[in-house]
Amino acid sequence: MNVNRDILLFVALAIAWGTAFSAIEIGLEALPPILFAALRFDVAAAVFAAAIAVRRIEWRPKTSADWIAIAVGGGLLVGAHFALLFLGQSYVSSAIAAIVMSLIPIVTPPLALAVLPRTRVRAPAVVGLLVGLAGIVVLAVPGGSLDGHAIGIALLLASALVFAIGSVLLERTRGTLPIVSLQAWAMAVGAGVLHALSFVHPGEHATSISTALTPATFGALAYLGIVSTAGGFFLYFVLLERVGATELSLINYVTPVVAVLVGWALLGESITLTTIAGFALIVAGFSLCKIETLWRTLGPMVGRGPTRPLEKPNGVVVAGNVYQVRANTREDAPGTGEPAARGQCAD
Repeated sequence: MNVNRDILLFVALAIAWGTAFSAIEIGLEALPPILFAALRFDVAAAVFAAAIAVRRIEWRPKTSADWIAIAVGGGLLVGAHFALLFLGQSYVSSAIAAIVMSLIPIVTPPLALAVLPRTRVRAPAVVGLLVGLAGIVVLAVPGGSLDGHAIGIALLLASALVFAIGSVLLERTRGTLPIVSLQAWAMAVGAGVLHALSFVHPGEHATSISTALTPATFGALAYLGIVSTAGGFFLYFVLLERVGATELSLINYVTPVVAVLVGWALLGESITLTTIAGFALIVAGFSLCKIETLWRTLGPMVGRGPTRPLEKPNGVVVAGNVYQVRANTREDAPGTGEPAARGQCAD
């Protein structure tokens, strides 16, 4: 294994996903949030459709499970999730948005317990959930880094919850579509949902796309669709094959850091003590939720802990977000790793 190459790929993935939040911030200056999200997935769906055509991958849904996976992926994991995400980020900085989104692997286990009764949630994960939520309270307090803009936090938290619910529901499917095809379907359906939401939203009717698409806005759209989505998808699965899902789950630590630093350097966003404290609590909560994973990953580095073979389960990435799906047929493409109850996300 070429460790130096893996480190470079990991850094590239963190940059592709972490910088997405700054690109969203730039686009929101000219476009209303839901319409901007819809246009992002228009680009992403076109990229994945082209990949299907070039690779001649099977794209037609064959079972009811395929259609359920498409509905959940397009309706919840793309449509509802990104509508709430873009709306929430219109109130807060890109750094805060990235930090709140890092809650997804923390809130997923209790939701999995409610939907999948056989899911085990250990005591550290319960404590981790409470610690992570405390981090959100720290970020949202009046006079803190949000200046009392709790509505943005509420929308982002709802976005994280919707994504976690969608990933848990998708865990129950047994689809047959290759991963790239499911990606394309989810993004196309999600883009349609977002366009419909934008159409009925009263605050988005007056926007003219032709005048709003400035060079900066167009560049942000292209970056999100091609680099953060298609590029992130490619890098994720290359790394998954090389290092496995356990090590790759550490991307959840790095992506918000990249988003904070890029927002500070590129957009002039401030990094306050409240921001640092909130992020520290969320990282602590994440560490408690993933304590077994961290032990398996970091233990061997210091001569302790178990050894583990590479993991190759099934899963789907949507615009930098990873959600899990099982299949009862042969693998048509690499998977993303851990079950939905221990899922991961990075925008």
